Amino acid sequence: MADNKRRGEDAGDDRLNDEVVDDVAGDDDATGADEPVSRGGTATRSRARAESADSRPKTRSETDRVGLFGRIARFFREVVAELRKVIWPTRKELLTYTAVVIVFVAVMLTIVGVLDYGFAEGVLWVFGNPS
Repeated sequence: MADNKRRGEDAGDDRLNDEVVDDVAGDDDATGADEPVSRGGTATRSRARAESADSRPKTRSETDRVGLFGRIARFFREVVAELRKVIWPTRKELLTYTAVVIVFVAVMLTIVGVLDYGFAEGVLWVFGNPS
């Protein structure tokens, strides 16, 4: 049984058939030419150096401080961008969801109302009716 779990012998292992695909079309520079395409996504040293240079933290001079109005404008641009990603319901779905919510609220209201009335009558029965 342990022999079946060795790496490379398991036919059902999907990781062995994966390939790394480069999203950039027509990238013929020196870093892309010597980069091997493999399962593990290994990269060459030049690619690792290029990525580490891009991921270093920026200094204060590289990221100029944005004013109050610039930050507010960026906030609204980001809000609009996020709202465009939302999958809005169709009219039929919206009406269905609305009906489900209204029915659920009505059922819960009925249950709470019946329990409130029952407990009120129980308290009056235990402690007596003053009138």
